[in-house]
Amino acid sequence: MEFELEELTRENYSLVRDSIDREDIPLCFVHPVDTIMNVTDYGVEHGLAGHTFAVKANGEYVGTILLGETIPWKTDPPQMREEPFYRLMGFVLDKKYRGLGIGGQVLERAIEAVYRDYGPRPIALGCHQRNVGAAAFYKKHGFIKTDYLETEDYYYLRYPEGWPTAPKEDAPAPPQAEDDYADYEP
Repeated sequence: MEFELEELTRENYSLVRDSIDREDIPLCFVHPVDTIMNVTDYGVEHGLAGHTFAVKANGEYVGTILLGETIPWKTDPPQMREEPFYRLMGFVLDKKYRGLGIGGQVLERAIEAVYRDYGPRPIALGCHQRNVGAAAFYKKHGFIKTDYLETEDYYYLRYPEGWPTAPKEDAPAPPQAEDDYADYEP
């Protein structure tokens, strides 16, 4: 399926927010577009590297993804304090566009754009411990699960190919509870 990545701006934000059907995804799994727009504004105001994209397919907005430099958080794993990194947030696709194979393409294209425009760095994201579908998706795309937890989100890290400080394997996985959202992945 063909899609395009368009920068999320204050001009298109309301339309993007109102176009994406994500009612089946708990807010604890993925930040809403309002939060992503506020984080984007902060990044622009402070000159932080990165992009926030609206995903457009078939002439409509169908998703968002933010990949950019952020200020360190107290809960960040130690390895994220040792070198600059990007944080992935707000990656969501409209429910009728999930399972069609574009999630992985969107992720990789967003990473390529940020690496091209700002240079490669490790990428961090938080994935809710009950969101086993998204966890499997991120592992499939080269993210390594850490044993660091922020509230209910485990940190996952992905390193550019050949990065000298990249770990070799995931932290031990905790038992996963059965959940109505086990199938969700972006």
